[in-house]
Amino acid sequence: MLRYLVALLMITTACTSESKPPIEWGESPWPEIRKERISTLLPQAMEAAGVDAWIVICRENNNDPIADHIGGENAGGTAAFLFYRDEDGFHSRVYSPVGEATALGELDIHDEVIPVERGRSAMEQAAEFMNTQDFESIAVNSSSANAQADGLSFTQRQALEEALGAVLSSRLVSSEDLIYEWLSVKTPREVEIMTKAAELTAQWQLEAYETIKPGVTTDAEVAAFLDAKMEEYGVGEAWNPTQNPNVNSGADRGHSHATVKVIMPGDVIQTDFGIKLYDRWVSDIQRFAYVLKEGEAEAPEDLQFYWESAKAGNRAAFNAMKPGVRGEDVDAAQRKLMEENKSEYVMWSTGHPVGYVAHDTGPNLGGSHTPRQRPSAQKLLKPGMVFAFDGFHSWPLTDSTYKTISVEEMAVITEDGAEFLVPPQEEWILVE
Repeated sequence: MLRYLVALLMITTACTSESKPPIEWGESPWPEIRKERISTLLPQAMEAAGVDAWIVICRENNNDPIADHIGGENAGGTAAFLFYRDEDGFHSRVYSPVGEATALGELDIHDEVIPVERGRSAMEQAAEFMNTQDFESIAVNSSSANAQADGLSFTQRQALEEALGAVLSSRLVSSEDLIYEWLSVKTPREVEIMTKAAELTAQWQLEAYETIKPGVTTDAEVAAFLDAKMEEYGVGEAWNPTQNPNVNSGADRGHSHATVKVIMPGDVIQTDFGIKLYDRWVSDIQRFAYVLKEGEAEAPEDLQFYWESAKAGNRAAFNAMKPGVRGEDVDAAQRKLMEENKSEYVMWSTGHPVGYVAHDTGPNLGGSHTPRQRPSAQKLLKPGMVFAFDGFHSWPLTDSTYKTISVEEMAVITEDGAEFLVPPQEEWILVE
């Protein structure tokens, strides 16, 4: 805990220091946070998903996507991680190859780690125990809807069903609801780390805009400044580095890379950027700038209207975000503003969950503008979920292309609403 607090203090100090030295991050708080997530959030997720037990099979080289969330990242031979609920409460029981069992036990995140001797099957030993219990619903990682819940291979599924027998095999269900419920909610400590990531992300974008010389600087050079910041501070990429950061001063390019286009007076610049802290938690924020033309002190009236329209959509989405609301309803709230302000059509969803990846598990804030809705857009928001979400306004350019303002901020759902992770952008960033 002390190392964790020291690391956060160093982040705050670095953000206020003029020299901004690289940060010594210290050890990752993930082991402690993972233990907390298993002991507190996982039982709640199992109850919400209506399952009595969950078995995850881990193995070397082609591991389950959920492996490092349960301590199975170092599996050599096949290991079986069993979580279950009974009248005595919640339990975790791991059948681990003997070579990995000692180290796994020392992580102290499971109730019991049972060494499996060489030549014996962890899956069969787990099945023997499961057949002594009266589990009505057993979750396994097979899913056509959620990649995080689809780690069980065909041959592993065959072996597991053979070991369990016909009765228990008939009680297997997909873990997609369980994993959705578990991964979509973040602990307060995780939200605190993501807030620090958001602070750095927003601050560096402002600094990047200060480097621009209209008529000289390219989008790619602004992106290179942000790349250098990530390297200096020892943080990771929130998504693939070929498209992070995405700096775009021309027509819409969607999810793309920064090009060598020269930034000119009159340009609207969009920067979509995110970082990763402790190789685990990410941010996703956009900041917009306008490059003043000669004699201008502010953006032209039409661009100012587009900006205010997009910002109003973002705030409408924010005001709609609260526990019990569907993701689709958040999308509808901001699209109502788009329609009133006569924005062109924008295909993107209003927002998405953020956490371990930029597009994380959780409700999709979309669906109100499409005939074919995502099932995740019908999911309900809950306290502890973190989102990146936009307010849109799109308009046509003279060459039949379009430019879109997407005021993207980050917020966490609270007991009675939502809170921004960092102060939202209120005005254009003006580049002289």
